[in-house]
Amino acid sequence: MKKLTTMFSVLALYAGMSAGVQAAPDTIKFSHVVAENTPKGQMALKFRDLVEERIGDKYVVEVYPNSQLFGDGKEMEALLLGDVQFIAPSLSKFSKYTKKLQVYDLPFLFKDMKAVDRFQQSPAGQALLDSVNSKGLIGLGYLHNGLKQLSANDPLRVPSDADGKKFRIMSSDVLAAQFEAVDAVPLKKPFSEVFTLLQTRAIDGQENTWSNIYSKKFFEVQPYITESNHGVLDYMITTSTEFWMTLPDEDREVLKNALNEAVAYGNAIANEKAMKDRQNILDSGRSEIITLTDVERQQWVEVMKPVWNQFQGEIGEEVIEAAVASNQ
Repeated sequence: MKKLTTMFSVLALYAGMSAGVQAAPDTIKFSHVVAENTPKGQMALKFRDLVEERIGDKYVVEVYPNSQLFGDGKEMEALLLGDVQFIAPSLSKFSKYTKKLQVYDLPFLFKDMKAVDRFQQSPAGQALLDSVNSKGLIGLGYLHNGLKQLSANDPLRVPSDADGKKFRIMSSDVLAAQFEAVDAVPLKKPFSEVFTLLQTRAIDGQENTWSNIYSKKFFEVQPYITESNHGVLDYMITTSTEFWMTLPDEDREVLKNALNEAVAYGNAIANEKAMKDRQNILDSGRSEIITLTDVERQQWVEVMKPVWNQFQGEIGEEVIEAAVASNQ
């Protein structure tokens, strides 16, 4: 009897110890391709911190910047395979999954970032987040980077200055058509290769935001930057249906709220950082910033705007009209 009592005591002690041991939190991998000192990089770190603060006993977010895990050509596939749980590709990267998001690549569509924001928050803009659902992806929100500028080895003031020059572009048929409209040669290359391509003069130029031009040091190897504001570079925070829909409802709500706050934080940084990084580039003396006259800018608009009609059938006339209306 004494042995039996001792055995039950040991079992009770073991059960009590087991009850006191918590399961290790699940790891959520957030992969992106830009530097940490960018709006996207800061947003991801903010999301990590908010998750740790609010639900850290269940989930830990690991952030991998600068293509440490996957480059921009592989991260979507990695997401669908479950190798990462969150990515934030540029909107240009989704053409394989939906043609509607190509609206964001149309040149000279938005007059400023306020117009971009109005469109993204409109019913038409919010509906585009769901345009990838059939492919096993879920768009959770938009993140700003800013308006794009043109950089090159030679001054770009009018469209003819781009004739024959090679420009790196993201994987977007709209962006290819944009540069073909000015008789340039567009080359789809990974973001991680851009600096080397510019440094070795394998390409003549590229398009990007002030934030990316500064953080990736493109200004150090490009003597001229034309302040064209000709397009927008924004991102869509994306997860997979397989991951997102298997989460408990209450956990999914906490994660979504944390993400919303992180996006708002990132967007505030984007607005401030654009002009700060522009000034940093100007102060460096490494690049000359070219300001277009109204006449020069209008030449770019007139040459590139026919690209809208070229892709209207794929994007949807109503989507383009809603985007144009956001400028008012």
